[in-house]
Amino acid sequence: MENVIIEPQTGRALEVARGSLIEVVDLEGRQVGDMWAIDSAAPERWLSTAHTRDRLERLFPTTGEAFRDQAGEPMLELVADTSPGPHDMLYPPCNAPLYEAEGLFGHPNCHDNFLGAVSAAGLSLPVVPDPVNLFQNSPPRPDGTLPVGTAASKAGDGITFRALRDLWFVLTSCSVDNWPTNGYACTPLAVRVTR
Repeated sequence: MENVIIEPQTGRALEVARGSLIEVVDLEGRQVGDMWAIDSAAPERWLSTAHTRDRLERLFPTTGEAFRDQAGEPMLELVADTSPGPHDMLYPPCNAPLYEAEGLFGHPNCHDNFLGAVSAAGLSLPVVPDPVNLFQNSPPRPDGTLPVGTAASKAGDGITFRALRDLWFVLTSCSVDNWPTNGYACTPLAVRVTR
């Protein structure tokens, strides 16, 4: 087993072999993780939240269902979820302009942390894809609003995936500390890969 700690407001890219189990654990509770998957053999193919929603006709997969790439091909299977959820596939990663609009210049953000993680892995993508926001508490309301509340996950809660091809698994520990998203404090996440 490989155990990697994603420190607060940082990100990492891990190379994962097909068939491996990938568990993301919220170590202290109330921490969102922005997640991406990129095909190792064809980096121009990555997990697409839009195509996953389209193929499944759901806002988020259930156990046994797969996250898809832009061609609708399975990439990651959702194996287990010990958290109360919910998880989000509608919001983009936080970025510098989001914080600058609040007067926070030079603030760490998941957009830049993703770019740093993939660059360190020797990857270059033409865009920053929309992430899967693990543990993010922002389910749509009947009136169409998407309020973001504090993550409901507790210390030790986790979600597990199976890699359906060789891929790069990218995770950031969400940087939002000026909003309830992470309870106004960012904490570490763990990624445990079992080959």
